[in-house]
Amino acid sequence: MAPVAPRSGDAIFANVERVNAELFTLTYGAIVRQLLTDLEEVEEVNKQLDEMGYNIGVRLIDEFLAKSNVSRCVDFKETAEVIAKVGFKMFLGITATVTNWDADGTSCSLVLEDNPLVDFVELPDTCQGLYYCNILSGVIRGGLEMVSMKTEVTWLRDMLRGDDAYELQVKLLKQVPEEYPYKDDE
Repeated sequence: MAPVAPRSGDAIFANVERVNAELFTLTYGAIVRQLLTDLEEVEEVNKQLDEMGYNIGVRLIDEFLAKSNVSRCVDFKETAEVIAKVGFKMFLGITATVTNWDADGTSCSLVLEDNPLVDFVELPDTCQGLYYCNILSGVIRGGLEMVSMKTEVTWLRDMLRGDDAYELQVKLLKQVPEEYPYKDDE
């Protein structure tokens, strides 16, 4: 039997069940608005969005691996490309560009030129410290942790803050060795 080839982000996106984009965007906006009302501090909202994203990423990685047929990535550079080209396309219908690699190959930027989460959004002056899409940094962090990569994900640029693009920095902190619950030789 021939090995199954990995599917591209476009092929997966074409076959995945979708939700109306406007409904998704407005529902996410309602969640952020409610967090702002409940928590009052913008920094607390940022932390909560990251934590919510982390919990989503921990669960989303299973669906990603099952539907994408992506094999184990050989290094962090390949992992970043898979996230940018397959992961973002599969779940958000967009792609990202991977840039700004450091010399060690452990830190890069994912640049999004489009972001469906921010349609219809304008931040008021009272929310200038808000990273509205911080849920995405949590999703990436949670998903990568489930495949043994401890990372730090931060926003560098945000169009809601007047920048020209959305840019996430993904920094590999350590590669966690896989642990098995039992030993084969016992």
